[in-house]
Amino acid sequence: MTNTHSYNRRRWALFAVLALMYILVYFYRVSLAVVAGDISRELHLTPQQLGSLSGILFYVYAVAQLPLGPMIDRLGSRLVISGCGLLTTAGGLLFSQADTLAVAMAARVLIGIGTASVLMATFTVFSHWYSKREFGRVSGFMVAVGNLGSLAATAPLALAVGAFGWRMSFLVIGVVQALVTVLVFSRVQDRPAEHAAAQLEENPKSGMLAAWGEIFGSRDFWLLGIISFFWYGNYLALQGLWGGPYLMEVLHLSREATGNMLMFTSLGFIAGSMVSDTVARRFFHSYKKTLLAGQSLMVLLMSAFLGWAEMIPPALLAAVFFAVGLAVSSGVMIYPIIRSMFPVRIVGTALTSLNFFVLMGAAVTQQAMGIIVGSSGNAAGAMSAEAFHAAFLLPVAGLIIATVLYAFARDFGQQS
Repeated sequence: MTNTHSYNRRRWALFAVLALMYILVYFYRVSLAVVAGDISRELHLTPQQLGSLSGILFYVYAVAQLPLGPMIDRLGSRLVISGCGLLTTAGGLLFSQADTLAVAMAARVLIGIGTASVLMATFTVFSHWYSKREFGRVSGFMVAVGNLGSLAATAPLALAVGAFGWRMSFLVIGVVQALVTVLVFSRVQDRPAEHAAAQLEENPKSGMLAAWGEIFGSRDFWLLGIISFFWYGNYLALQGLWGGPYLMEVLHLSREATGNMLMFTSLGFIAGSMVSDTVARRFFHSYKKTLLAGQSLMVLLMSAFLGWAEMIPPALLAAVFFAVGLAVSSGVMIYPIIRSMFPVRIVGTALTSLNFFVLMGAAVTQQAMGIIVGSSGNAAGAMSAEAFHAAFLLPVAGLIIATVLYAFARDFGQQS
């Protein structure tokens, strides 16, 4: 009993440290939505340039997934997260001082590389510390806690920017990033020491090319990748960048009111992620069915930004934003699904390979929407409702197609 209690205490202490790092990752992912207007004015950015500035983080993040997976499996999560944390710190500090688009882009590149390893390396740690049955619950809980960073990047960031300016706000976050990186390096343990030797014997390391061949040779992996692409593309289209300008330019909300509205999406995502594994086990008895149901609801709710969001009162719109967050939380099912698809010896590579699709979805969607919004011919700060409707049609249509395709995938990890 004492040993079990000690083991669980070690697991949750490790969870807490990694959660701090992931909170910062999520903050960087979505923080541009609230400060988009301030940065655009100060750096004289067009909608296309703003879309590129937001998207570059996700392009770099996505491409970095492929080499990071084998690095995680071979070097261990602790070293990879700590090294990448130094890059994130440098990028955050540089971004706070950026006076041109080029400098801001360079800073976002560093942040993209630095944050790329955190969630998948964390899930790799969990695959050694938690059983397959526990993995779905703890991964959903991690995403829920990480969304505190998304929450911080809405109303609290809007208040901080109003009081201290966006530069000082991002400077403080950069300093916090440095402190958390030190904490990860000193506290995280890749595997329970008592299990490490046995796990290595039972799960010998695979070669990088062999692992990729096993993963990318799976039809079900590709179908999961496609729905992951559009799931996260829709979410970050709204929460990470274009939801802010849409609310301010089309609905004429203030920066603070915009931050409050986006906060409801974060709250919905947090609430949903806390119960997603329970819903999958007790109601749908399937991770796949839970994912399909959530994405179908997400299609319906995201259609609000094709026009009908402008015809409902603010209180009801807040409920829509919260419901979007609930629907988005179904996407965390992709992680227990991928954990069930492949053996633990290549789980780091499998997770990062899937996350390539997740982050490419965010990058491509945000940049493509910037091109569509900018093509309306209006100057930055005068974007039309019609331009936003056309832009949001892209991720919504993509998610419809992806959801239909994923219905034909094998159901891994069914829950009895």
